[in-house]
Amino acid sequence: MPAPSTARAVSPDSGAPWSEPGAWPAAPGVHRIPLPLPNDALRAVNVYVLESEEGLVLVDGGWAVEAARRQLEAGLTALGAGIRDVTRFLVTHVHRDHYTLATVLAREVGAAVALGAGERPNLDAIRGVAGGEVPAGGGTVAVLGRCGAPALAREWGRRSEHLRLDLAEWGHPDTWLDDGQTVGVGSRELDVVPTPGHTRGHVVFADRGAGLLFAGDHVLPTITPSIGFEPAPVANPLGDFLTSLARVRHLPDLRLLPAHGPVTDSSHARVDELLAHHEQRLVACAAAVPGRGAPGSTAYDVAAVLPWTRHERALAELDTFDAGLATMETRAHLELLAARGDLVRDDADGVAVYSRPR
Repeated sequence: MPAPSTARAVSPDSGAPWSEPGAWPAAPGVHRIPLPLPNDALRAVNVYVLESEEGLVLVDGGWAVEAARRQLEAGLTALGAGIRDVTRFLVTHVHRDHYTLATVLAREVGAAVALGAGERPNLDAIRGVAGGEVPAGGGTVAVLGRCGAPALAREWGRRSEHLRLDLAEWGHPDTWLDDGQTVGVGSRELDVVPTPGHTRGHVVFADRGAGLLFAGDHVLPTITPSIGFEPAPVANPLGDFLTSLARVRHLPDLRLLPAHGPVTDSSHARVDELLAHHEQRLVACAAAVPGRGAPGSTAYDVAAVLPWTRHERALAELDTFDAGLATMETRAHLELLAARGDLVRDDADGVAVYSRPR
């Protein structure tokens, strides 16, 4: 029987499904405001409001759509505040549901935006698309082609032709955050911890004094974040992600404040589950690849024999977007196996083909 869906997961701060609108007390001086994600299976993104003498500081900002702005304003009103009380946005990564509303509102009210320094290549790539310098979806189309999925790549490219990005939503941050940096929020001290994997410049914020981890998309309580899908791809995103999980595991065991899903008591417990999940997927990927001497498998070939989502659907049952994510995530697993020496990767006319060593 499948596990409960993310949408139905109840958060202890609200006693209701985690995406229920409101301003929920996640910890003393910290409120969680879920903002809607139109046409997105994740349903919502959690924005965390930190109270301080200098005003309100928000961890992540939401997607720059009117419904999200209205819900953020309603949540702040419930706290006796408003948008103009926000002085800073600390953004975990550059995906649109975290970054774009932050940049729009910051420009409007004179707030500052901070983003991990590792996200520079991703933001530059997005701005290139928004400015019309490069085609939308081009990087993903190239990756899918290398995955041996030409039909999927063509369909992704066709759908991307109509994508229009507003350059005003993708401004540069006021501050680039570096490893080892500490951000003061009133009496709080938030350690900036780079956690590449979901994106190359993802960061989490560890409030050791209050026992809190503002985890963004790095550690999610009911799902695994996508791996290998970003505007400026890296060579071994899963290797980066597993290393980042280990780094978070070496922090104290903190209360998990995720971007998607309910607040959860133990960061360590969830990290252990994620590490175990990916090791299982690595085993499954390796088992789906033939031995040396037999025709090799592409990432698309392997993705087609693996189950997907909590309902264990076949790749052919997924829509273009989810099938693309599944194929790229499979590629990330195969690349890590090749880096470990458990698989051999060959190139066949620009397509990566994997086989087991003799």
